[in-house]
Amino acid sequence: MTHWRTPPAVRAAAAATAALLTATACTSQRGQDDQDTAAAGACKGQQTTGITDKTIKLGGIYPLSGPASAYGTISKGVAAYFKHVNDQGGIDGRKVQLIIRDDGYQPPKAVEEARRLVEQEKVFAVFQTLGTPSTAAVWDYLNQQKVPQPFVATGASVWGTDDKHPWTIGWQPNYIAEARVYAKYLKSARPKAKVAVLYQNDDFGKDLLGGFKKAIAGSGVKVVAEESYEVTDPSVSAQMASLSRSRADVLLDVTTPKFGSQALAADAKNTKWNPLHIVNNVASSAAVLKPVGFRNVQGVVSATYFKDPADPQWANDPEVKSYTNAMHKYAPDADPANQFNAYGWAVASSLHKALDAMKCPTREGLRDAVRNLNNVKVGMLLPGVTMSTGHGDAFPLETMQLMRFKGERWQLFGKPVDTRKEFGPLTK
Repeated sequence: MTHWRTPPAVRAAAAATAALLTATACTSQRGQDDQDTAAAGACKGQQTTGITDKTIKLGGIYPLSGPASAYGTISKGVAAYFKHVNDQGGIDGRKVQLIIRDDGYQPPKAVEEARRLVEQEKVFAVFQTLGTPSTAAVWDYLNQQKVPQPFVATGASVWGTDDKHPWTIGWQPNYIAEARVYAKYLKSARPKAKVAVLYQNDDFGKDLLGGFKKAIAGSGVKVVAEESYEVTDPSVSAQMASLSRSRADVLLDVTTPKFGSQALAADAKNTKWNPLHIVNNVASSAAVLKPVGFRNVQGVVSATYFKDPADPQWANDPEVKSYTNAMHKYAPDADPANQFNAYGWAVASSLHKALDAMKCPTREGLRDAVRNLNNVKVGMLLPGVTMSTGHGDAFPLETMQLMRFKGERWQLFGKPVDTRKEFGPLTK
């Protein structure tokens, strides 16, 4: 088993918000209590803020603007799902009220929006905060307020290994699990690979890179060059030029969409260097690849865990059909083929499953439900990928399948890799 410490940016975010949280804790909790309705029976004394017999109020925080705005469209997939469900009668008879806030991928703004959702909007849960920095900035506050923060949109491993924030949990395969999939692939397909790595200089990039290094330890696969970038950098062209001089035969690209496009374009432009380009999942959307030109990204490899609506093999899949129709109906300005929209639909339907599983219609009920999932099937997830959590395992998804870009879309190859079984669970 591998042991992971809380990343420095997470600790820094916690320290930066501590004074703010102490100042607001008493007043905001009192405001919540005023709104509570009584929970009966075994649920007596639990929080019912934001949930009634007829409604569930959810908040979400996304970068609708700023350097990670490509992710903002995820909220459209989420909203389309809940509108679709509402038109069918809601979740256990409750209509979902979804409130989306924009933090511009800025942690201080995320704190501000989280407070607004909790103290003014009185949401039942803050479903999805996007990005490791923003999630780290708000999880102390939400846990202090005992507000569920389910299925955050970041794969940092800390959301599953930390035991001091029971109200927060991730959803997507964590970055270390993803790194393990790439390591397993290279150890088999290119056992003597020399790998150059471009990574974002924060907990996201370091998490995936660290997981990759541990997963290749003792093998013939070696990391021979590393270059990092800041989210405020205008481009990664200098880093790509430096990495090309390593003559590595594999490029591991650990980036967010804007920089993923830049790295792919730089790779295509440099005809003297032709590594196998592995782009991490969060920058693998066709919307990232398209500006580079599909002809320039042939053979690029990544990994996924949910169905690509652009893949013809899912053309008659009932869930993909429902998704596509709902996107046309409720988000006509959004592209159903954009994988970020499909991600939004998949994570929203996963929350629906968790809400259905609540033993009590309370915040505590949701907190407990997301930590007791037993091979839950979700229509938009790939065959063989299910949600499971339990004592000592707070990672809902840890199975991924490799894919290669060919023509104008991704094509799955190999078999789904259950990293729990292959490498053992991650622990604190």
